[in-house]
Amino acid sequence: MPDLDLEISCQEVAQMRAAGQRITLLDCRESDEYSLVAIQGSQLLPMSQIAERKQELAGKEDEPLIVYCHHGMRSAQTVAWLRQQGFRKAVSMAGGIDAWAVEVEPEMTRY
Repeated sequence: MPDLDLEISCQEVAQMRAAGQRITLLDCRESDEYSLVAIQGSQLLPMSQIAERKQELAGKEDEPLIVYCHHGMRSAQTVAWLRQQGFRKAVSMAGGIDAWAVEVEPEMTRY
């Protein structure tokens, strides 16, 4: 994954997971949204708390960090902030969990 990409498609993320690539899938939605539906294996770290909880990502500065939200707006903002903090491989999943539900896991609940 090139360092400069800011966005990745749901299909690319699914392929990386299927191939067993080591990635961190970070859900930047709020906990009430996460409790409705989440991608299995993802870590909840709401955009509203990321600044004070950044230490939870220590050691992942050079690892693929794929951030998603509902539709992709918050994850894009979160990735921009993470890049400024030195997470050079942080990318936003285009379309968020809604696109994932449509394109990857059609049985997943949508909201």
